[in-house]
Amino acid sequence: MSDEWKASAPADKPEDKSWKLLEKAVLAGVQEQRRARRWGIFFKSLTFVYLFVVLVLFSPVFDLQKSAARSQEHTALVEVRGMIADTEAASADNIVTSLRKAFEDPKTKGVVLRINSPGGSPVQSGYIYDEIRRLREAHKDIKAYAVITDLGASGAYYIASAADEIYADKASLVGSIGVTAASFGFVDAMTKLGVERRVYTSGEHKAFLDPFQPQKPAETEFWQSVLETTHQQFIESVKKGRGDRLKVADHPELFSGLVWSGEQALKLGLVDKLGSASFVAREVIGAKEIVDYTVQETPFDRFAKKFGSSVAERLALWMGFQGPALR
Repeated sequence: MSDEWKASAPADKPEDKSWKLLEKAVLAGVQEQRRARRWGIFFKSLTFVYLFVVLVLFSPVFDLQKSAARSQEHTALVEVRGMIADTEAASADNIVTSLRKAFEDPKTKGVVLRINSPGGSPVQSGYIYDEIRRLREAHKDIKAYAVITDLGASGAYYIASAADEIYADKASLVGSIGVTAASFGFVDAMTKLGVERRVYTSGEHKAFLDPFQPQKPAETEFWQSVLETTHQQFIESVKKGRGDRLKVADHPELFSGLVWSGEQALKLGLVDKLGSASFVAREVIGAKEIVDYTVQETPFDRFAKKFGSSVAERLALWMGFQGPALR
């Protein structure tokens, strides 16, 4: 380039220099963020591999400990905790699977269902109730004991009534033998808002539970009959399980849906004695060693779910997939 051309070339304006410096700073920041994301993914992946190796190495030790506990006579424990529903931990599938393993173990001396639940689905509760009675019949030398801790209400008591005996704490809440179905009515609100409800059905009563339409006396009466039928099924199952231990003649409100303390429930015949799971294992069953048969996620499963979702999100961002997310 000649000196003459250089002299004639226009010099960079101060504004142009500022924009170039700003551009360089922004690019440097973006590159630094990318490096940080890559290193973050690397270290998280390294941590995942490390924990996976540790779990693989030590899982045999845990298995040996469980095997050692089960090699002697023991009390089998099955937890019924939380809502009893198909998608919850206390689903019929989980509880029934746990109970079968507990009863079928040759070293099981007795089974304890430790219950802390407000109830839930009558169908799921009924499945568990039936299975407890079947297993008791199939394994006559093994007794089942229900131990209510904080709460054993509604469907939870339904399950408990299938056991040979029920124990509770003096302050436990027991009972609620009833059926409920609740919703809201928005008819007046729709009218005030000027909103018109349009429902198309192929059956005369297909939308009878629609909260945006006025109730019809015939449909309300029908729905009440469904609840009464379910309630009667509940009552018959409890009577079959508890027999003449229930003080129904002296307390006709026993099936009204009320709940009582464990101390009151003892007088009503809803429970047999007061005591904890460890008390039952030690003093009643005679095997103080307790082995938990409850179906549950392993720590590795929980970690893998949380860590896996985090890594997947980071990888997606790193690779440029920043579209809509399902949450």
